[in-house]
Amino acid sequence: MSNVLLLRAPAADVPDKYEAACRAAQYHPVCVPVLETVLVNGPQLDDTIRKGPQQASLSGVIVTSARACEAWREAVLRLAREAGNADWTTVPFYAVGEATATALRDIREATGGSPLAPKDVRGGAESGTSEKLAHFILQDLPPSDSPRRLLYLTGDKNRDVLPGILRDGGVELQSLQVYATQGSSQFASDLEKAMASVPSERKDWWIVFFAPSAAEFVTPILRKHFTIPDADSTSFSTKIAAIGPTTQEFLANKLRIRVDVVAPKPSPDALVSGLRAFDSEKERPKT
Repeated sequence: MSNVLLLRAPAADVPDKYEAACRAAQYHPVCVPVLETVLVNGPQLDDTIRKGPQQASLSGVIVTSARACEAWREAVLRLAREAGNADWTTVPFYAVGEATATALRDIREATGGSPLAPKDVRGGAESGTSEKLAHFILQDLPPSDSPRRLLYLTGDKNRDVLPGILRDGGVELQSLQVYATQGSSQFASDLEKAMASVPSERKDWWIVFFAPSAAEFVTPILRKHFTIPDADSTSFSTKIAAIGPTTQEFLANKLRIRVDVVAPKPSPDALVSGLRAFDSEKERPKT
């Protein structure tokens, strides 16, 4: 059966469901991560932390991801040698989910109990989504005649649910992007390693695109190793699968790539079902 190149990072702590589904169907799956997250706007975050919540008129900090926690920790470590009066132990840090709350608490230990590190961490387990955290914050913040203002650490892909709920509740946000998602700087080398791990007799490939965001970045690199079919091509070449119609439309209309299979749902079973149906049709003798 075919190799299946899954353009995604495999699950870290448990068996990857897409890999398992492919193997169960006698395919040979290979996962290659296509995106990476990098910290950004370090100087701006340093300046905000350096000023402290009192000078910046901030009543607290909202943190919704482990990457935002990492950004705060790295900033505190950078500022460790500076003399200053900022004290962030006096304001609450609101966290989405227990994992984020734990990452925030760990900053104190990692920075030697710095006054710039979070001390009062709230939310966590009872606030597992941004929407739940927003309602938790509105209940938790004390009433005030002056505007209540929170620092909101964000990435480059944020839903507007939390800001909208807080805005409607009279809470002002000072948003600062501290991380961003980009094409993996290791994709080309990771792809070569993955392909080298495949037995040489396995020459038949499926390439599975999971989202438009990475497709434009990876396609020029993929073309160095595969014959990617044009949208109008009818000749045999590498087979292309897309997760969902949005990804399919981007591949076909923007990148002009022929898509052979579209998984209607973002699930391993939906993908493998499509691959098997296509391959079975191709293997069926023509009458």
